[in-house]
Amino acid sequence: MRPEILNPFFAETSALKGIGPALAKPLSRLGLERVVDIAFHLPVSWIDRVAVDSIEERDAGKVIVITVTPTDYRASAGRGPFRVVTQDQDGNILNLVYFGNASAWVRKLFPLMEPRIITGKLELYGQNAQIVHPDHVWKPEEAVTLPAREPVYPLSEGMANKRMGELAKQAIARAPDLPEWIEPSLRGQQGWPGWLEALQRVHADPADEKARNRLAYDEIFANQLALMLVRASSRRRKGTPLHGDGRLRVMLDLPYEPTGAQRRTIGEIEGDMMQSVPMVRLLQGDVGSGKTYVALNAMLAAVEAGAQAAMLAPTEILARQHYDNIRRMVAGLPVNVAILTGRDKGKVRESVLMGLADGSIHILIGTHAIFQEKVAYRNLGLAVVDEQHRFGVAQRMMLAAKAERPPHLLVMTATPIPRTLTLSHYGEMDISRLDEMPPGRQPIETRVLSVERLDEVIEALGRHIERHGQAYWVCPLVEESELSDQAAAEDRAAVLQARFGTQRIGLVHGRMKGPEKDKVMERFASGELSVLVATTVIEVGVDVPNSTLMIIEGADRFGLAQLHQLRGRVGRGEGKSVCLLLRNPQLSETARARLALMRESNDGFRIAEEDLKLRGGGELLGTRQSGEAQYRLATPEKIDALIAMAHDDARLLVDRDGGLEGPRGQAARVALYLFERDAAVGLLRAG
Repeated sequence: MRPEILNPFFAETSALKGIGPALAKPLSRLGLERVVDIAFHLPVSWIDRVAVDSIEERDAGKVIVITVTPTDYRASAGRGPFRVVTQDQDGNILNLVYFGNASAWVRKLFPLMEPRIITGKLELYGQNAQIVHPDHVWKPEEAVTLPAREPVYPLSEGMANKRMGELAKQAIARAPDLPEWIEPSLRGQQGWPGWLEALQRVHADPADEKARNRLAYDEIFANQLALMLVRASSRRRKGTPLHGDGRLRVMLDLPYEPTGAQRRTIGEIEGDMMQSVPMVRLLQGDVGSGKTYVALNAMLAAVEAGAQAAMLAPTEILARQHYDNIRRMVAGLPVNVAILTGRDKGKVRESVLMGLADGSIHILIGTHAIFQEKVAYRNLGLAVVDEQHRFGVAQRMMLAAKAERPPHLLVMTATPIPRTLTLSHYGEMDISRLDEMPPGRQPIETRVLSVERLDEVIEALGRHIERHGQAYWVCPLVEESELSDQAAAEDRAAVLQARFGTQRIGLVHGRMKGPEKDKVMERFASGELSVLVATTVIEVGVDVPNSTLMIIEGADRFGLAQLHQLRGRVGRGEGKSVCLLLRNPQLSETARARLALMRESNDGFRIAEEDLKLRGGGELLGTRQSGEAQYRLATPEKIDALIAMAHDDARLLVDRDGGLEGPRGQAARVALYLFERDAAVGLLRAG
């Protein structure tokens, strides 16, 4: 139960004065449904105002506050602007310019010869001083005192900045003053205000770094504490020790000797699975480092010990590919592997459900369908989650709830994750890294070309096809949009089909139905298709060794981690592979730096660190993590700067300061509810 003190703060926005259905819509578009959402909707910049008595050239470009007297109106012909001619106290002329059909209400706002106080950005237009659409207009007797600095908020259509500022004031007035959860010496050392004062200060002065850091720290601290509680809870629960005897794994047919990194990681996982404390381990490995083999070893160890294993993949394409690969690797072994996706219906689905319930299916591979309500396992001992950044802690818990005793959990990601984000999102896990490539994998040559050389690229593709090579061509959109000039997959496929024939060019994108997508993928994998035109639906898991050319159109619009994932679709066979990154002729400095790094490096861990610096953590992790509160107050830069400190402070609270039972712990418990990490509170034995 949320503490009573927070309830007014978590009321719906309709509790605030002046919010009716009309205003609720733009708020909803911004994701602001509750009072707390408005309070945590922080300003992104500010306007500094200068109070002046008269117009001076040196103030051009500044936002000024000045008293003027209207002397004339000037209406333009047609749909031109409407002007109010005014004078300052020294007789200098200042034109107030309004666009649109505004003359009637502007005349009411500025009666001739009656002084008005106005504020807006002073501009010089030829020899004339002007302000376009003044921000505020008052009568002198209203004697409004404007703050020298006005916050600027992120807005949506139908919401003015002034209105958002007024709502923020109301929201902050409902915010409670809470007991302190930060360790006192740390707060003193940083010179941070209390949390409520910090909230008030940020809305009053968006440039207040100490207040911003305090709020960001609070949110990061709550997240770190929640992850520690999840970890402590999972360690308290009894799992089932799984002692595999190796009889199945010894018969596995691998085309190469396992790397040292694979052996080390397999040993770490095996050691975890032998314990009665359920394993919670993250396996990081670059594209092609052999994660599937490590996961299969773990699943076979579970089967050897008499348990079942389930593997969860984020997309149907990836689930079916894992299914095909794993069935091939265990061919000849007494191991029954099945697949279950949302597409499997009727008798096929019933047969799988029965096999899981009676234990005759040893390994199940599938999409999120594998942990839906009606899916029951006889003895689920190990759950493997692939491409973890697409799933949240909430889904991990749902999967774990499928067994009488919590299963061991192995989470895999092919997106190497910087330490900052590992701490931030995977703080409850032990970590294994595959930092070595299997023998024989050649580095992929990466070239960056302007899209102006598109004709040359298509010519080169033709030569590649004539040599019986296969290629991917990745486009960012499914169909042309008026809002975007990104190349569309459908249009690109049509161009290539006109050139090379419809029988040689395939198309896959996210809007296609599963069976349709699979059919195209099968034709490409079998070599029937020479080129697969696709959106980022092929970002993970597609494995066609004969494909040695990857063309990514609009490459400057992708993040580094995504480009690296896409590049990893080639270089899977013995032939030399090339990745062509087609860029727009004009590039921002950030885009130029990203593409230069892609050209220089095949190291996913280095690329991930750079991506964090260039783009920030939210994008690097990809899809929003369903079921988990997002960071609202902490930017990627703040996370990077404060996470280690927050991690240590949370650890200190758990280990030394009595956990959530001591005075600081009680305050921290409120912080978990405030920042909506309260799922962790439910995991505690006490309260």
